[in-house]
Amino acid sequence: MRFLVDAQLPAKLATLLNVSGQDAIHSAQLPEGNRTTDAALAEFADSEERVVITKDRDFRDSHFLRSSPRRLLVVSTGNVTNRALLALFNDHLGTIVEALGLA
Repeated sequence: MRFLVDAQLPAKLATLLNVSGQDAIHSAQLPEGNRTTDAALAEFADSEERVVITKDRDFRDSHFLRSSPRRLLVVSTGNVTNRALLALFNDHLGTIVEALGLA
């Protein structure tokens, strides 16, 4: 299961996913880092068959209008602490993976 965590989310989310047995990278790890454009992130994710995890509404619009990125998980928790966000992912990762059809 492969994920690409967008810049709007903490790099610790990619770490949590990796520790949980997933294959995750954060946008900061790409050559352009967090300055990588949304289009380039989507292209990279699609080429590596990764699910983009983001809070960015632009990704949602692009996904519905152009199917890019092909696989998308939009986080819409509102303003929560990073600790709470990581706890949500930790507690519900099995359900997330199952819902995405990646299990």
